[in-house]
Amino acid sequence: MSNPHGSTFAGRVGWGARPAVVVVDLVRAYTAPGGPFFLGSPTVEDACAQLVAAARDGGHPVLWTVVRFAADMGDAGFFAAKVPALACFAEGAPGGWGELTLEPGAGEAVVAKQHASSFAGTSLAATLRARGVDTVVVAGVSTSGCVRATATDASAAGFRPVVVAEACADRTPALHDQNLADLDAKYADVVDLAGAVDRLRAST
Repeated sequence: MSNPHGSTFAGRVGWGARPAVVVVDLVRAYTAPGGPFFLGSPTVEDACAQLVAAARDGGHPVLWTVVRFAADMGDAGFFAAKVPALACFAEGAPGGWGELTLEPGAGEAVVAKQHASSFAGTSLAATLRARGVDTVVVAGVSTSGCVRATATDASAAGFRPVVVAEACADRTPALHDQNLADLDAKYADVVDLAGAVDRLRAST
């Protein structure tokens, strides 16, 4: 991947011994036509499904995140002021836009969040540490928003962040690619789907 920041960036954090896959906000609002955040990227669902299957085959944890707000949006803070369409994730909102596109497996945690990062104000870090996880493999949507924030906070929380390029998506290819390049330079290792699938299946 091209590095926009020069030779003093883009070191590698590598994979640890205990990876987990975190699928960020892969819900109907982003994947269904007419959704308030529709990305028009059908390949991201298949890529996430492949990644999740590999993690399950390898016996690694899979966790899911969704955005949830109180019915009156009283817990949404300034995030909803910046993005009013987040009201689609309020309790009782019409459309079912917060429903996951893929089905979690038995025992796979679904973490509800109110911010871009999957770690901010949630139990995610504690849940991962309780399972001995040292590497967070990030997939989902959108690359420039919740994926980026989750990967950055994974690093801050002491996990090795790995972002799977094909298993993320954004509103334009340019936005997706620019954010992946920046993440790879400064915060996470960006890897391809085939390599991530092989790594997850091989580390049984």
